[in-house]
Amino acid sequence: MIRIGMIGLGKMGISHLAIVRSHPQVDLVAACDSNGYLTDVLTKHAGLKCHDDLDTMLAREQLDAVVVSTPSKLHAGMVEKLLNKGIHVFCEKPFVLDVRDGERLIALADRKGLVTQVGYHYRFVGAFQEAARIVRSGALGEIHHVRAEAYGPVVLRPKGGTWRTAKNEGGGALYDYACHAIDTVGMVFDVPNAVGGVIVNRLFSRDVEDEIYCTMRFAGGASGQLSVNWSDESYRKMSTRLTVWGKNGRLNADRQECQVFLREPHPSRPDLPKGWSVRYTTDLTDEVWYYLRGEEYSAQIDHFVQRVAERRLEGVNTFASAVATDRVVAMIRAAELGDSAWTGAGSAAELPQAPTRPGFWDRLLGRETAGAR
Repeated sequence: MIRIGMIGLGKMGISHLAIVRSHPQVDLVAACDSNGYLTDVLTKHAGLKCHDDLDTMLAREQLDAVVVSTPSKLHAGMVEKLLNKGIHVFCEKPFVLDVRDGERLIALADRKGLVTQVGYHYRFVGAFQEAARIVRSGALGEIHHVRAEAYGPVVLRPKGGTWRTAKNEGGGALYDYACHAIDTVGMVFDVPNAVGGVIVNRLFSRDVEDEIYCTMRFAGGASGQLSVNWSDESYRKMSTRLTVWGKNGRLNADRQECQVFLREPHPSRPDLPKGWSVRYTTDLTDEVWYYLRGEEYSAQIDHFVQRVAERRLEGVNTFASAVATDRVVAMIRAAELGDSAWTGAGSAAELPQAPTRPGFWDRLLGRETAGAR
């Protein structure tokens, strides 16, 4: 049995807790959260051993792995502490707010030989997985344009603040919605290496953006668009969609299905005829032992558990792929701040390009600094 601990028992933490606790190969040893009322209820009515902080849990429990579901600004410090203890880590998204932290944590996990994963659950949705297989097969021909969209009814009126509405804590539509769309682009096609034409609007929020639009560029010459709005009441819940255009056709993918149009059949995918074909997520998804919100949530936890059991460092969504997404988010934020018309990706030292203005990283993270506005 793999001994797992939980950190953070908010919306995603409670969901992960139910899935982890039901896994046949897992012993959920303990959880920690600063909300004493919540931990008291879980201890009394669910028999779950709880602590009020991470240090106490680490001092008292023997753990193989930990699931981190705290506000984003806490991720880097907590994950570093866990890795230094030799503990495998599943961390909620977005992974880090500062790309330099992410690169440091990737190197630390590699040195320790530890399994890492970040909770981008769309990587476990059958329709998006099929979209990735079709693009990589070459059936669409040379890809020349990608559009990623994410809409939903999160902020529909001015309201009180939480960590999700504070820029320096990793809130806003950029971190909550856009990172999912960007990560899905990276999974299906490629990670953009530059962004431009960034438009960021606040509709109801005071400190964070409610909608983001920008153009993306890719190393091979393809272009892309990102369109995100979490204040769209026409959607009942979050909806993420990806459209990919190639010289031989096009595909549209969302959580429900993958639609494919081919001008001509391609030998790599004889199952896809000329014209339109549809692949449904229900036909592309394996059953899971426990269903909550969608098979993808259980599938990602099982993937992590199996990798820990086998000490398999390669995975569907490691710290490395998550930091690639974080780089794009940082590029968008840099372009929003006006540091360049086109902001390109590189190493932490190069990203964003020429961030030499005083207080750049503080402004990027929404922190007040002398001389910065």
